[in-house]
Order: sequence, then C-alpha cells, then structure tokens
Amino acid sequence: MFRSCLLAVGALALTGCASVINDVTHPMKVETKTSTGNVVAGAECKLTNDYGVFPVKSGDTVQVRRSSKDLEIVCKDPANPDAVAKAISRANGGMFGNIILGGGIGAIIDHNKGTAYSYPLWVQLVFGKSLVFDRMAEKDGVPTVGTEVPATTAKN
Repeated sequence: MFRSCLLAVGALALTGCASVINDVTHPMKVETKTSTGNVVAGAECKLTNDYGVFPVKSGDTVQVRRSSKDLEIVCKDPANPDAVAKAISRANGGMFGNIILGGGIGAIIDHNKGTAYSYPLWVQLVFGKSLVFDRMAEKDGVPTVGTEVPATTAKN
C-alpha cells in the first residue's frame, strides 16, 4: 500500500502541479473604449505572446495560451487610433504549490509549458492609449484597471 501511494505521488510530481490543475489556455475578455469612455464593440484585436496570435473582436472572450511571457494586445477600429496594451504574466497558485511541496521537476515542467502563469481575465483598452494590465490589480466582477504608459519623448 505504501509503495502504491509513493508511486502515485511521484507520478504527480513529474507531471507538475499547475499542469494538473490548469489547462494550457485560459479565458480573457477584451473590451475597448474611446478616450471619453464610450464602449466600442467589434474592434479587431490581436493578442500575441510566444505561443502565437489570438484574434478576437472587442466585447468577446478569447482563450489565450498561458505563458511566462507578457501578452501584447493591439485593437484596431477605423474610427479611432489604435488601442495598445500589455498584460503582465504572473505565476499562479500551481507554481507556488510546486515550490511548497518540493516538486522542483514539476515547477520546471509547468514553467516551460506556461501552465504556471496567468494573465488578467478581463481588460478594457482605450483607443489612443498604451496601457499595462497586471493581474495583481484584478478584482472579481470588474475589468482589471490598466496603468497608462507615458509617451516617450524623442531625443535630439
């Protein structure tokens, strides 16, 4: 009996905790607004990370591939300047479970597969602005608040 339990625990450690708990993708709702706060549905958005490009129309939800790399987002609408954003990739509970339970191998596997990371679940881009969205600022039931990236000044 003890040997069977030990084998089961060993097998789980090799698969990685986050791989068992999390899928390789997770949903992200993407919305767009004008600078005056009017919602614009149907803008063409592309979300990009090291695993590919994930197209979505604003107002919809898309399954994005988890990754340790940040997610770049660009939304285009003919009546507005581009809306640009970055969604920060943050380690999720599965990664911490690996570390706490001593699953070093599982942590490496989950890091490499991206399953140990998550992005914000709901973002609202603003046309004409560049924003950064961090899952650490996420609150249930509302879009994650974006931080505006100041425009860089050209050097002479």
